[in-house]
Amino acid sequence: MNKFTLRELHRDKVALGEYSFSGWIKSHRQSKNVSFLEITDGTTMKGLQVVINPEVTSYKECFARLTTGASVTINGKLIPSAAKGQKYDFEATDLAILGDASAEEYPLQKKGHSLEFLRTILHLRPRSNTFGAVFRVRSVAAMAVHSFFQEKGFYYLTSPIITSSDCEGAGQMFRVSTLDAANPPKVDGKVNFTEDFFGAEASLTVSGQLEGEIFATALSKVYTFGPTFRAENSNTTRHLSEFWMIEPESAFCDLNDNMDLAEDFVKYLINYVLERCPEEMEFFDQWVEKGILQAVRSVAESKFQRITYTEAVDILLKSNKTFEFPVKWGIDLQSEHERFLTDEHFKGPIFVTDYPKDIKAFYMRLNEDGKTVRAMDMLVPRIGELIGGSQREERHDVLKEKIKAQHLKEEDLWWYLELRKFGTVPHAGFGLGFERFLMYMTGMQNIRDVIPCPRFPGFAKF
Repeated sequence: MNKFTLRELHRDKVALGEYSFSGWIKSHRQSKNVSFLEITDGTTMKGLQVVINPEVTSYKECFARLTTGASVTINGKLIPSAAKGQKYDFEATDLAILGDASAEEYPLQKKGHSLEFLRTILHLRPRSNTFGAVFRVRSVAAMAVHSFFQEKGFYYLTSPIITSSDCEGAGQMFRVSTLDAANPPKVDGKVNFTEDFFGAEASLTVSGQLEGEIFATALSKVYTFGPTFRAENSNTTRHLSEFWMIEPESAFCDLNDNMDLAEDFVKYLINYVLERCPEEMEFFDQWVEKGILQAVRSVAESKFQRITYTEAVDILLKSNKTFEFPVKWGIDLQSEHERFLTDEHFKGPIFVTDYPKDIKAFYMRLNEDGKTVRAMDMLVPRIGELIGGSQREERHDVLKEKIKAQHLKEEDLWWYLELRKFGTVPHAGFGLGFERFLMYMTGMQNIRDVIPCPRFPGFAKF
């Protein structure tokens, strides 16, 4: 017998007729002459109403087991529905229980569970409406990433997860080692990593950018999309120990080209999700954050304004607004500053460029003033920074001096410097935290709610 999914059904790709259909029970109602089962298969927000005669033998035999959460296979006929608000009914002739769900023990018996409670049952939370919607959007958005860059002629690069390079220079990295932690070999009181598995100190990557630059200087345009790690002991709603980053890198590209690409990219992602996840986005708009649909549409339709960091500081100083973090030239802008610029002053998305060199990474191109670098941050209403990027320093001598000034080890970055010796070119790139984008699209306020299995200090289950 033919089968279908609810996604196919609700996109009008299934003809009326006889089918076998499988899913999980959302509710079970019965009356004297007819019984109703609401079934979902997780492929879409909408379920399917199954109508069944209480006298059907298989229904009577498993009646007590038709509880919320139980999985079933049902044979019958797909027919037009006479009920208002739904297009189809499924008229069942036979059904079978695939897996029971105890009414006394199954924790998702009722609606309206808090997000805090659902975080305690990570293995079951995808079955809730909210998290089912979140992870369908995550899947669609991931496909949008690849679609955008492939259409733009970028090559997909799988950068290494295990690395010896600290791209950000912050030192907050997870060590990868097979040495005896209780008694490691030492030389002059320091751990001798030459005896370790890789023959040197290795860690989980914080970014694929540096490897991206290798391939951009060979293939012109590449992008990475993979997991990154930060050993930062931070228990906030915006931090994870493991998260996914999207990092394009383009040769023969300056900062303006980079901002053009970033703007096109974000607009593409938004429109891609809006087009393919309309039910999910309507759900978020109704139940998670009122007005989110209009908010993301507005950004997709906006022209992103561009200002320098110095101009941004002047605007903040002249606002007469009291900020928790006082404003002065040289500070790193905080979320409250970014939100004021996007939500109150410009009332739309902006780029802030040319940040002080002392608050940015070593690889960013130094401006002629000697005080600022060719960095850019994309700020959007509601959350502030969404993307960070820069034009990279392509001049060998200047980069060498910057590495020295930031007290990094030149011998660890010899290969990175060598890229500037052999056919160096202007190049630029940016990074978008995938989970941050998902928070922006869904209205979810905790980053742990937009990744399947969150990793954070004190927690690494499953």
